[in-house]
Amino acid sequence: MALPTHILLTYGYLLLFAWVLIEQLGAPLPTIPALLAAGALSAQGQLSLTEVLLLGLAACLIADSSWFFIGRRYGHHVLNLLCKMSMEPTLCVRRTQLQFGRRRKVTLLIAKFIPGVALLSAPVAGQAGMSYGEFVLLDGLGALMWLLAWLWGGRLFGDALKRDPSLLDWVGRFSGALLVIGIAGFIVARVMRRRVLLRQMAESRLEPEELYSQIQDGEEVYIVDLRHPVEQLTDPFVLPGAQRIAPDDLTHRIGEIPRDRDVILYCTCPNEETAAHTAMKLHKLGVERVRPLRGGYQAWKSLGYPMEAIPPVNPQATLVQLG
Repeated sequence: MALPTHILLTYGYLLLFAWVLIEQLGAPLPTIPALLAAGALSAQGQLSLTEVLLLGLAACLIADSSWFFIGRRYGHHVLNLLCKMSMEPTLCVRRTQLQFGRRRKVTLLIAKFIPGVALLSAPVAGQAGMSYGEFVLLDGLGALMWLLAWLWGGRLFGDALKRDPSLLDWVGRFSGALLVIGIAGFIVARVMRRRVLLRQMAESRLEPEELYSQIQDGEEVYIVDLRHPVEQLTDPFVLPGAQRIAPDDLTHRIGEIPRDRDVILYCTCPNEETAAHTAMKLHKLGVERVRPLRGGYQAWKSLGYPMEAIPPVNPQATLVQLG
């Protein structure tokens, strides 16, 4: 009998507890195959469904309580860290915060069924000042529903094995391969989602002419200059009203980025690569109206559109006013 049933039978409850705990702490370790296998083994009497459920619940509560108190202590800093750790491109701190603010009880009950929200809900609850007693109750009920769903799924499969024991040979032969395929599929799916988001960001690029028209018409836009300070030193100008923010500083200055208007990003790299990746980072942090500028700084400059001097670099330069 191959993975995961062989390992579960060998190391039993301790392995399952550690597996769930590590996954709930944020490691990209798929727990569902292990829970399904444990449920199937419980139907054969080789594992106790009650003990598996209690150990899984304990692992969830330990991990979630840890994130709860870390979120209460460190606030948005730990949320930004979790955002960086996640492979899920749609993971969004701001969305989780808004959802929690509107429906905190429902969010905690269903969080574990939603990728990204499962990891963020506990620290967001801590940051929001929720009482620990209320958190443990709601989070525990949510974890209980999540564990029961997968354990009972495995249990139903185990009952099918009772009726047709030949299925066990098939499972023993192919379960290891299926687990590897599942893990590989899990990673590939998230990488593909990341690529899709990058492509969407590229397709949402704003033409320089369109941005110029918006500025001329007095529309409110938030422009961010992502160029390296060395580039700004040799060419000390920015687009009108642009804020200079290095890509690495975005997580520290995310509170400055408005959510009620378009956020225009530009750089000087080919195909706006830095702007596209930065747009994706902002999207993950809850800023949805993000658009890279097609052609970046050079395209704007080559069209002869107005720019503003950077005072610290060249304080004597005259600001070029919009016509």
